[in-house]
Amino acid sequence: MRSKNPLRFIYATPYAAWLLLFVLAPIAVIVYYSFFDLSGHLTLANYRNFFTSIYFKLTISSFWYAFLITFFALLISYPTAYFLTKTRHKQLWLLLIIIPSWINLLLKTYAFIGLMGIYGPINAFLEAVGIGSQQILFTDFSFVFVSVYIFIPFMILPIFNALDKINPTLLDASKDLGANAWVTFKRVIWPLTTDGVKSGIQVVFIPALSLFMITRLIAGNKVITLGTAIEQQFLVTQNWGMGSTIAVFLIIFMFLIMVLTSGKKGGIIK
Repeated sequence: MRSKNPLRFIYATPYAAWLLLFVLAPIAVIVYYSFFDLSGHLTLANYRNFFTSIYFKLTISSFWYAFLITFFALLISYPTAYFLTKTRHKQLWLLLIIIPSWINLLLKTYAFIGLMGIYGPINAFLEAVGIGSQQILFTDFSFVFVSVYIFIPFMILPIFNALDKINPTLLDASKDLGANAWVTFKRVIWPLTTDGVKSGIQVVFIPALSLFMITRLIAGNKVITLGTAIEQQFLVTQNWGMGSTIAVFLIIFMFLIMVLTSGKKGGIIK
């Protein structure tokens, strides 16, 4: 029999330590605090409160906005990624799309505040064409628009990688067999890129559930998500127990989404 490498345990130790200290330990602390009320007494009231109508509506609202952000990001990213693979300097164009994601999120948010403000260039243009200034900031539209802009690079990248790996001979074979562009996309391209789409959904939908800074600065607290509720419980009401309880359910939701978007690898539909 083949002997086990004695150094394998040593190599795995840093990763195991990182996983324990920065993943498992914080989750354990959150679960621990979720069983305490404002007075520091052990209780299950936080979990009972989470299933009240207020938090149920909050959860539905969070999933709805996360769905909208993910849907529009996918709607824009898939054709963009497809056309990028057809361009001559595709790696350069991909880099230009990714570069904005390197800019600090707070800076980008304040940039949109300036663009969408009453005295910003967008309203100045609307005034020039005779429409008149509009209240763009502090609306659902502004929140979804800015969120989609921020998450688009993270959706494009996995889809681009999946599209770029498709063997061109498969597309040629599909055309030779008489398939039109739609049938080729439906039976060849889409099945071979579902893994990239699933990865993109994961990296967009999960963070979108816990947004809180954009909801404050762009939506003006008119949009409340689970992330906003956690921030308010910890920083405003100082109810760490309820904030931890919401965080526990948010972790559960994220885990379920990862399970749902992870499956068998896509293949060509026969």
